[in-house]
Amino acid sequence: MHSNATPAPSVRDLLRQGLAIPAHPLALDAQRRLDTRHQRALTRYYLDAGAGGLAVGVHTTQFAIREAGLHEKVLTLAMETAQSWVPASRPLAMVAGLCGATRQAVAEARLAAGIGYNAGLLSLAAMAGHDEDALIAHCEAVAREIALIGFYLQPAVGGIELGVSFWTRFAAIENVVAIKVAPFHRYRTLDVVRGVALAGAEDRVTLYTGNDDHIVLDLVTPFTVMRDGEPVTVRFQGGLLGHWSVWTAGAVRLLAQCRRAAQDSAVSAELLALDSRVTDCNSAFFDVAHQFRGCIAGCHEVLRRQGLMAGTWCLDPDEGLSPGQAALIDRVCREHADLGDDAFVAANLERWLA
Repeated sequence: MHSNATPAPSVRDLLRQGLAIPAHPLALDAQRRLDTRHQRALTRYYLDAGAGGLAVGVHTTQFAIREAGLHEKVLTLAMETAQSWVPASRPLAMVAGLCGATRQAVAEARLAAGIGYNAGLLSLAAMAGHDEDALIAHCEAVAREIALIGFYLQPAVGGIELGVSFWTRFAAIENVVAIKVAPFHRYRTLDVVRGVALAGAEDRVTLYTGNDDHIVLDLVTPFTVMRDGEPVTVRFQGGLLGHWSVWTAGAVRLLAQCRRAAQDSAVSAELLALDSRVTDCNSAFFDVAHQFRGCIAGCHEVLRRQGLMAGTWCLDPDEGLSPGQAALIDRVCREHADLGDDAFVAANLERWLA
């Protein structure tokens, strides 16, 4: 019997389309226990806002969910909520955060694949101090379990410096489908671009911005590097961002705007001006004034104001808003309200919380 159903696109093909993928936060109650109702509402919000997938168990979800015994529960809840909320005909890039040394990362990849995740975002923070050969062997082991998204995490929150040579070798791994570039650093961002080009992997490995400090420019800039004496142009296709865990409907609009502009021969001054406005918002949400200490609580605060979270609680009782951060969030919400999605959330909140 022949089926007329179109086969679901691979996660590689999906990511190539250029998606807005929010990093999924963790909703807790005042006792710092999982708040299932708000956690489910967040998932529904992201999907209704037009997100092309979700990243769960990542930095924004708090890596401490592992020690708190919430890891599998949080991954499963997001997957089940997504599957019951959107039609099966709408494919999603469901990305699970993976961390730890090789044994742990491989086990997390197997767990995620078993739950139904189709890609893993691999943090190398636990591998600090290992040489490049060991890092590549680690990545290859994890890539045998799940389609892999590389992750250049900024050193301020635990990332390690990785050069062109590493990214060239990483991009050559067969089951690598994308790289989230998030060093918050122009030189290091170029290292990833150059590595992908030198590996000849630009048609196979899709770049996603995680540079919350430069979202718009990453999405509209053609990055041209030389390979064997010929210019190769690589572009970021989408974003996988903690910043996009808030004002997600606005983020989806912004990505569409950037992708349209990237097709044109010139980018408007108006769109370029958005870069610094988005960065201004991010400086408040991510608590740049205090070296990102309140970056998770800042996103929680925006979601709390909209009713999508009950509070800003994090698993670590010492983690919260920094002094003056709420006032900064007040300012950017006032000055950049057109980038937000308050009306969209207000119109749908009851349905998401049901």
